[in-house]
Amino acid sequence: MLKDLNIPKSYTYTSKDEFDPFRFHLECLMNSKSLDLLLGYFSSGAIRLLSIGFASFIHRNGKIRLAINIILSKNDRDVFEKGLEKNLPIDLIDVTNLKELKAKFSEYNTHFFECLAWLISNNRIEFVIITPKEGNGISHYKEGVYSDGVDKIAFSGSQNFTAYGLTENLESLECFPSWIEGNDDRVSEKAKRISATIEGKRQDVLNYLSIEEIKTEITSNFGDKEMDELLVNEKKLLTKVEKISGLPIYQELDEKLDEQIEELESAPRFPFKEGPRDYQMQAYENWVGNDYKGLFAMATGTGKTLTSLNCILQEYRINNFYKFLILVPTTALAKQWVEEASIKFNYQNIVLCCSENSRWEDDLFQVGKSLVFGRSTNYGIITTYATFKGNKFQNMLKEYFNNDFDIITLVADEAHNFGSAGFLKVIPNFISRRIGLSATPERQFDEIGNKTLNEYFSCSDDVYTFEYNMKTAIENGILCRYYYHPIIVNLELEEQERYLKISKELVKYIDPETGKYRESDYVNNLLIKRKNIIHKASNKLNSLLLVVNEIGRENFTKAFIYVPEGVEIDALKDDRISDDEENETSKLIDNYITELYNHFQLKMAKFTGETKNRDQILTQFKEGKLDALLAMKCLDEGVDVPQTKFAIFCSSTGNPRQYIQRRGRVLRMHKDKQFAIIYDLIVKPTIDHTNTDESLLRMEKNIFLSELRRLVNFAVLSENKDESLKGLESLCYDLDIDIYELANNELNNYK
Repeated sequence: MLKDLNIPKSYTYTSKDEFDPFRFHLECLMNSKSLDLLLGYFSSGAIRLLSIGFASFIHRNGKIRLAINIILSKNDRDVFEKGLEKNLPIDLIDVTNLKELKAKFSEYNTHFFECLAWLISNNRIEFVIITPKEGNGISHYKEGVYSDGVDKIAFSGSQNFTAYGLTENLESLECFPSWIEGNDDRVSEKAKRISATIEGKRQDVLNYLSIEEIKTEITSNFGDKEMDELLVNEKKLLTKVEKISGLPIYQELDEKLDEQIEELESAPRFPFKEGPRDYQMQAYENWVGNDYKGLFAMATGTGKTLTSLNCILQEYRINNFYKFLILVPTTALAKQWVEEASIKFNYQNIVLCCSENSRWEDDLFQVGKSLVFGRSTNYGIITTYATFKGNKFQNMLKEYFNNDFDIITLVADEAHNFGSAGFLKVIPNFISRRIGLSATPERQFDEIGNKTLNEYFSCSDDVYTFEYNMKTAIENGILCRYYYHPIIVNLELEEQERYLKISKELVKYIDPETGKYRESDYVNNLLIKRKNIIHKASNKLNSLLLVVNEIGRENFTKAFIYVPEGVEIDALKDDRISDDEENETSKLIDNYITELYNHFQLKMAKFTGETKNRDQILTQFKEGKLDALLAMKCLDEGVDVPQTKFAIFCSSTGNPRQYIQRRGRVLRMHKDKQFAIIYDLIVKPTIDHTNTDESLLRMEKNIFLSELRRLVNFAVLSENKDESLKGLESLCYDLDIDIYELANNELNNYK
């Protein structure tokens, strides 16, 4: 606190004395929360006095308000050159010419302007430019007021901020502590006048000039430093000053700087210098405004992970602690979240709880034990839905973390899992702060699940807490533009006969009142068999070979190929698939890889749930050592390869969650990619025009409509929308479907 300072009885600080101006500013910066300063003009002498301790001050959330005169006109320069102003510095700095002066700056000059640039970039400074209204002179005040929130100390030193004053000459600075009898009115009056100047209330005697050009000049030349770099630079400067003076105050600051640097090294931070995007901050504000509950419906590729971790970061900056629990569907996604949280955001004490970490119970126990013993502990827990709903995790969560339930933040990635029947028994209603993330939050054909989801995250079917759709993301340059090419695939005669035989059998089990199939194992088996005929249609591979041939071997690179699906994983039951299921998946992919290699000698790798060297494969793909990755579902979630240019969907799916995820993978922005290209293989409906069975025709139409939703969704946002829709006209005509009406309805969803 300022009141604790050892101030000379004369209230005067003299250069080269025990109480010198360096000491005054250093002690005040170390014990203040704010500084109002009328600097007059930038000069090396003035800056040197303020540079030591400046970074430490702003790191402690110190606030500065600054009024400054700068040389802007030829008349001003003439005044100086002709010596019409007394006591003016020979090292005056023209901030309209920083680019040229930067190379000549001392370390003190550079450090001061880097700190100033940081304040400007982070909106932590009030800054005005002033000149007198009358005459050719300039304003060269050298006074200010430090405040610790309770007490103030004002100072004046007009002559002593010259190049030699207070650094070479025996000059002095006067200070006026507010707690000394007789100074209170004087300090209040000075503080009031300085505030009026900074707040633009003295336009009767001062001209206020535009500051935007000056801010830009400072930030463009010096705005490349982070706070940790500023503190390290300040420590280097302090070491030099400390050797000369030997005063204890410098040792005290040295120790504080070490603490601040260590604190910054372990403190969370946003991973990109420019900070969160506006829409990511809007998501945070909406979440806070919704009582810290919310469902974020964000297109794949728009940064759902960053947005949620930023919410935790913003709360940390307010409360100075973080505690979070993140739920994800797969181990691959869990590992990616660990990397995002610990490496990018620098969150410490992250515990991975899933089958990938055999020690997760011990790791979680160590964190829980600290809480039980009353220690202040920051932590992040990242787990799969399957592990979370298990008895071991549930018991440990309730035994060790119950005191944190009101302050812990739960993030549910792919939040639609929350609404599933298998999760209802363990849904954590006891956790107050909640964020749900999904590109497609709505659960298909599950009214109860949707209601549960909306109630838990305190939103409605029509209005999510925050929404950032794909159309907006493409228009704003967050996702890249793309071309869409639907490819029609015909069933072989034998496949078509099997398909129709199953369909005719299924017609018998349609309930005439509901129009749905009656529930039975027999019906489910028939549906799976018919679905597999479409998924694994042999002509899909032939069509893929034609697509690659059309693109050209030399151009076909950076491609994702989704092969026909084998097995679907239930994220709530297990976070990995069995060996038998993995073998089936591998066989399907191996067949595609073999044919592609035989025809084009492509460099490829398969990417499945049990691929051991996933990171190595992704690195090779990014570096261009692989032309294509072939997968079923493992590229749906948690894979970030923005270089990807081509996506070929050989697996038919009417699940919006799945196809929106897949499109998002290829639409991520990259400097080497102007646009993406998507090919989509669609099996032609098996329409027999000689068949008069209306139930069969209606069934076929409903099946195709399910897949058509994907085609239209992709087409309407593509660069070649008209061409894509025209290619589907004939198919739709046969089934009496108006493709353009569907397209208009789809576009209306984005309004």
